[in-house]
Parts: sequence; structure tokens; C-alpha cells
Amino acid sequence: MRSVVLTKGVPDFRDGVVSFDEDGHLERGETPTVMNPNDKHALRAALQTKVRHGGDVSLMSMGPPGYEDVLREGMESVYADDLYLLSDREMAAADTWATAMTLATGLEKLDEQPDIVFAGFKTADGETGHTGPQTMWCMDRPLLTHVVALDVDEDEGVVRAKRLVEGDVEEIETVKAPLPCFVVTDPEFEPTYRRASSRLKHRDLRETAEERAEEYEEYLTTWNHEDLNLDPDYIGLDGSPTIVSSVDPIPKAPSEREAQMIDPEDTEEMNDVLDAFEPHVAGD
Repeated sequence: MRSVVLTKGVPDFRDGVVSFDEDGHLERGETPTVMNPNDKHALRAALQTKVRHGGDVSLMSMGPPGYEDVLREGMESVYADDLYLLSDREMAAADTWATAMTLATGLEKLDEQPDIVFAGFKTADGETGHTGPQTMWCMDRPLLTHVVALDVDEDEGVVRAKRLVEGDVEEIETVKAPLPCFVVTDPEFEPTYRRASSRLKHRDLRETAEERAEEYEEYLTTWNHEDLNLDPDYIGLDGSPTIVSSVDPIPKAPSEREAQMIDPEDTEEMNDVLDAFEPHVAGD
């Protein structure tokens, strides 16, 4: 069983340090980057598949060299076997369509084609939710979206999944798709390890992955547009049909509350804290 998880680095909006160039494009090299939060659900789904059915998991991302840290973090989370970074200047400033074309080409270049490609619901910096389905369209694979639970039947060669209907957690449908396929996980996805053997394997994989992540560069493959045989006119900014009319930078929210520092060793100050909390605990 071979799985690939698509992941992305997104700006760390928590500090409000987000840099744009004069044309309104995000300068990712000047902006702190973290793993896209929704991708972590895709990572958990891939790990569950690996624990239950064996095989390998790869992580793939398109972005600047700094995304190596995101891939390393993903290796620690999903206990991935190898990492792939699609990166050069010709890929920069791509919209979702140009990104999907690049990712699909990277997936097709793999020595072994994946049985399942996992992607997160949407990214924190785009919010479109387009990249996963568009990548699937490029590869002409069955697509399962809003997946909250799944299992693989290797004998029948299918994936059975439960998915939310129009985002309603009260309405869930069960579907199946033949392998190979593409799975977009929903934020409601929760992995399950009911068997003791699965929990033990999960522990063993974690131990080996921690060692592997320390030397992640040995497991990292970086491809540029020439490695992928991609025409620069069809990727990056030149290959992006989306036109952004303007961008409003996100300012750091000002603090409107005063903070009082409390020394936990000071009994009198700690009693004051308890006195302040007591009316709320009592329901007054």
C-alpha cells in the first residue's frame, strides 16, 4: 500500500508578520511558515492507513526551500518514509490550477504510483479548497471529499469511507471508490486504532520515525521544473489564470486587555486569583 500526502506551508498569521511585494504577492521567504492546519487531518488518515495495512507513506509539497521544515514536521507526525519538495522560481506565485498541475506531474514521476493520495480540506492562506480536487482531475482518479472515516479493503481493491454531506455533521453517507483514488479529509476526521496490534505498531513506527526525522535530508528529494519536464508558461505565475485585484495585509490584532503577572510561589497573590475565580465557578 503506497500513500502520498500533499501538504503545504502557510503563513503564520499569529504574529501578524506577513510580507507582500509591490504586486500584492505573498513573499513566502520573508514570512514565518507553519504547516497548514487542515493537512494534519490528511496526515492522520495516511498514518491510520499505514498502521492498518502496511506499506509506505510519502509527503509532497510545492514551495520554496523553507518548506523542508514543514516536510520534516510532517515526517514526525505521519512517520513518513520519504519526502518530496517541488521547488524553483518558475513555480512561484502559482494559483490553485498551476499548483495542481505541478503536483500531479510530481505524483506521476514517482517510481511507484500511490494507491491513495491524501489532501487537506483547504489551506489557511487560500481557503478555496480547490487544489486537492484539481490535482485529482489532472490525474483522472476517483475523488472522495469531506471524509471523516475510512478503511481499505485490499482484497476488493476499494476504499470505503464515511463523509459529511454538505458539511453537516448530523448527516453522513457511506461511499466506496476503487483504488487508486484521491481522498480529501474533513476536519472532523478522527483516526481509530481499536486492535492492540495496531496500537503496538503505531508505537513502533513512532520510534523509528523520530530517528528518521533527525536525518530527514537523507530522505528528501527536490525536483525543479526541469526535473518534472514542465513548461514555465504553464506553471507558476505565468500559468495561473487567476487574477488577484488586490490584497489586504492582515495586521496584528492589538491587545485590548491588561495582563497582571502572578508569582505562583506567592501565596497571597494566588489566593487573590482563587477569590476572583470563585464567583464564576459557583455560577453567580
